[in-house]
Amino acid sequence: MIEIKDLKKVYNGLTVVNVPYLQINKGESIGLVGNNGAGKTTLFRMILDLIRADKGEVLSNGINVAGGETWKNYTAAYLDEGFLIDYLTPEEYFYFIGGLHNQNKAQVDEKLASLSEFFNGEIIKKSKYIRDLSKGNQCKVGVGTCLLQQPELLMLDEPFANIDPSTQFRLKNILKDQNKNHGVTTIVSSHDLNHVTDVCDRILLMEKGVVIKDMATSSSTLTELEEYFGVGQSIASYTVNPEENH
Repeated sequence: MIEIKDLKKVYNGLTVVNVPYLQINKGESIGLVGNNGAGKTTLFRMILDLIRADKGEVLSNGINVAGGETWKNYTAAYLDEGFLIDYLTPEEYFYFIGGLHNQNKAQVDEKLASLSEFFNGEIIKKSKYIRDLSKGNQCKVGVGTCLLQQPELLMLDEPFANIDPSTQFRLKNILKDQNKNHGVTTIVSSHDLNHVTDVCDRILLMEKGVVIKDMATSSSTLTELEEYFGVGQSIASYTVNPEENH
């Protein structure tokens, strides 16, 4: 579904993303992990054509995202509250996004009803603007809006960061359901190694803009990641076999 070729982004002489080749197949669940400054969010924004590459390309279903619009019809993403229209109420925002996807009010309401447990009574009918919600509840609105679109590709950047443990548990179940039961390709960036290894079948470890490890999730993956981040191994400690990058 996603194919990255010779992708590079440089800021002020510093290379922040350098991915020679990466393929993400349809229906995969991908976890992107790395320390602050590893290039995760920049890579997300390049996949979504929010940042243009200095070199290389991102293909979505074979189409360069920088040269086409069709990929937007099946892609939903929430990276931060900047994706929201904060002077609307959640309901107004949901109906607006639903309208963009040819959904009427009844269809939107039906989808929102299915998310009632995830919203936990904190989003709908609260007479609050999105800007007045907590970071965690803004995240719920963002994730809910993504699901409303019924995407084929779902991308979430640090979705577990500002939500409470109960909501984290519910979100994990939602992501698993979207991937396993609806065939949605999911890409999730997170600092929480427990969550990402629980939700994702494949882990990409980034350091200094480079994918230094590409691994299928197994019983030892969490331990391996904890050891890596715990002892602060250098980038030189890992080598990447291009054939491993699917």
